[in-house]
Amino acid sequence: MRFSFYPAFLCLLVLLAASPGAAQSSKQTAPKQPAPAAQPAPPPPAEEKPAPYDGQLIRLAEVLGSISYLRALCGAPQEDWRAGMGKLLDSDTANEPKRRERLTAAFNRGYRSFAAVHTACTNAALTAAERYRNEGATLAAEITSRFGN
Repeated sequence: MRFSFYPAFLCLLVLLAASPGAAQSSKQTAPKQPAPAAQPAPPPPAEEKPAPYDGQLIRLAEVLGSISYLRALCGAPQEDWRAGMGKLLDSDTANEPKRRERLTAAFNRGYRSFAAVHTACTNAALTAAERYRNEGATLAAEITSRFGN
């Protein structure tokens, strides 16, 4: 269950104002005012449940980030991997901001992990790009064959 700070703070404030310690200590007493009607707390946001393929999808996002960096580094003809990731996010996480954040973070993690290691196009970078393309193709095929419509 998610807990929102603002409604809890309002409830605490109302409870403190209504407590006996909050009454005036002088002999004059203020006329009692009716308590304002409490607004019902908005329902908590729907809990996002992970899709059964989220683990594979997160790995695919990392792979796409890695490929995006490596192919740009080696001057390969650019398919727009970032745009592809954007389409994936739009189609699979439309109303789920937390899942979208996790997938975006995975893409960025894949991109940055190779940016930290490879600063020039080497045989190792080319080999890694090829292996990641193969892994990405395998992941995409597994996800769509098992969970696609």
